[in-house]
Amino acid sequence: MRYLARREHSRDELARKLAPHAESPELLEALLRELESKKQLSNERFAEVRAHWLARKYGAARIRHDLKSKGVSPEVSDRAVTELDDMARAKEILARKYRAPATTREERAKRARFLQGRGFSGDVIRRLVLRNDE
Repeated sequence: MRYLARREHSRDELARKLAPHAESPELLEALLRELESKKQLSNERFAEVRAHWLARKYGAARIRHDLKSKGVSPEVSDRAVTELDDMARAKEILARKYRAPATTREERAKRARFLQGRGFSGDVIRRLVLRNDE
């Protein structure tokens, strides 16, 4: 319960943390099912919270990858990411990182690589950086 009191966890993540302390895999599975039935453990809720938290710095692709690494199904992660606006978040992130607009081709390429590393789509990068929609 201490793990769940601190923050939301995915089912797989909590299973990994509890596995060394469990007497048997069957008891661990029973505990996880019980927590899910009591709505104390939910992959959907975890995905929403994690996506919202990561959205401050990252794009949809990076968030999906993080959720996948935590054991969240692609359908659940897609639902959590679809409500996020990539274009607005990319603008905010660029405004925080770079104060002045890009003037040279090299600066635009640097910003495009920065956004690509953060997990934003090529379309968002093209519209925002390469076409100068800042």
